[in-house]
Amino acid sequence: MTEENNINLISIGELAKRSGIAASALRFYESRGLITSVRSLAQRRQFPREVLRRVAFIKAAQTAGLTLEEIENSLATLPGQRTPTKQDWEKLSRSWHALIEERIRALTALRDQLSSCIGCGCLSLKSCALYNPQDIAHTRGTGPRYLMGDKSSDLV
Repeated sequence: MTEENNINLISIGELAKRSGIAASALRFYESRGLITSVRSLAQRRQFPREVLRRVAFIKAAQTAGLTLEEIENSLATLPGQRTPTKQDWEKLSRSWHALIEERIRALTALRDQLSSCIGCGCLSLKSCALYNPQDIAHTRGTGPRYLMGDKSSDLV
């Protein structure tokens, strides 16, 4: 490795410090293929400086509510695993709008239904005589039917 190439590399500690992401998380991102490093002669991880922008992209996408798998899929659309540009961010973030809107809808429904499932104190939809008489929700299948979008009025 030449001295010139070495100038463009930073250690995992420096990457962690500058990105605000723990070194253990950076190693995990690398194991998932989200970021890449090279090894120094002493076999220590060194990262190209542009990985800082890639880590910032990952952090911003996580803040927007994306899972690592969704972030991986987004980054995989970039040619040659390059660092996302401003134009890449604009394009990818637009593609997440429907996903984020669905999550907002689901969280709003959860918020609006949360108190009704334990409001009486019985803590059981199976035995709740008011919200789920005779455990009628089970006729729609397994799982938390009301939190999945079923309405108690639909089950009667």
